[in-house]
Amino acid sequence: MNWRKDLREQVFVMSKQEYLMWTQKATELLCSLIRQASFSREESLTGDLIQGFLEKNSVVVHRYLNNIWAVNKYFDPSKPSLLLNSHHDTVKPNAGYTRDPFDPVIEDGKLFGLGSNDAGGCLVSLLTAFLHFYEKESLAYNLIVAATAEEEISGHDGVEALLESAAFQESLQGSVIDAAIVGEPTLMQMAVAERGLMVLDGTAKGKAGHAAREEGENALYTAMADIAWLCSYQFDRVSEFLGPVKMNVTVIETSNKAHNVVPDTCHFVVDVRINECYTFEEVLQTISVHTKSRFQPRSSRLRSSMIPLDHPLVRAGAAQGLGWYGSPTTSDKALMPFPTLKMGPGDSARSHTADEFIYLQEVEQGIAMYIKMLDALL
Repeated sequence: MNWRKDLREQVFVMSKQEYLMWTQKATELLCSLIRQASFSREESLTGDLIQGFLEKNSVVVHRYLNNIWAVNKYFDPSKPSLLLNSHHDTVKPNAGYTRDPFDPVIEDGKLFGLGSNDAGGCLVSLLTAFLHFYEKESLAYNLIVAATAEEEISGHDGVEALLESAAFQESLQGSVIDAAIVGEPTLMQMAVAERGLMVLDGTAKGKAGHAAREEGENALYTAMADIAWLCSYQFDRVSEFLGPVKMNVTVIETSNKAHNVVPDTCHFVVDVRINECYTFEEVLQTISVHTKSRFQPRSSRLRSSMIPLDHPLVRAGAAQGLGWYGSPTTSDKALMPFPTLKMGPGDSARSHTADEFIYLQEVEQGIAMYIKMLDALL
């Protein structure tokens, strides 16, 4: 099968000439993004690249911090809006790299480079899909494209800050965002549900004493008993898509380092991955009832989410033969107060790995599928 010819035939809304032009532009932009380091909180220069790319294609561009966004040319405030979002920050390259992480080399159909898979391929595919529809009139939805910052660290100055900013709200002119596609590498399958993340700081209290005289009350033992409960407890409600709530203790330390002192305080950290069947408050209440330690959530921002299977976005994907699943990883989907579908080219298993890459065919497929799904909606 001629893979590219097959895709061009699928995307009946795009001519062969336009398809080839946009796939080339998307690849060139992705290579430019790889060349420029864009660690979380240091995305200014990739923001410039994205802004310049849109402006060269005659798009009116807005910027808030390192977040870049634009709306379609014939934006109608009386219509609902659909957000197309992905991030342009990356993690730092790990020690296992054997290639220059900032050198976009293409070999055997693979484009190597930091951020190529997570989530550069998704970002350039969504930007391309937005440009395809940018000048079209009488769309059923307004389109907003947003390339946002700080996703890799769940930072406050990324999509969360953008959605709350006065400048962004002003650009909507009163239109309401009805739904969003969040571009993350999912092999172009639909992640309809996503686990929430709650990090708990646990503190067990005791009473200091001399170890030789068996004085005091050992806070470490209290913590150990609570940790044993955390390891063994099973929450009743199990998600069809995400499975059970999972709790893992990842850090532990006492208040002193002396071998002969019974510690009066023991701190530990619990990583809690929550399915859509529970609220954070319910999980925290259950933990508190069954343990002696005190628990303080670091944040309750990254909540679990679920888009209904009968939502038009999901139906549009299902009509193209796409399957759905529950994602164990957390993304900016958790920070959006409207239904969101996470999907994009690339493979989550490659994210944050040494010598990161994405297949060029995956980017082409991403462009094709995004456009075909959006055409069904718009």
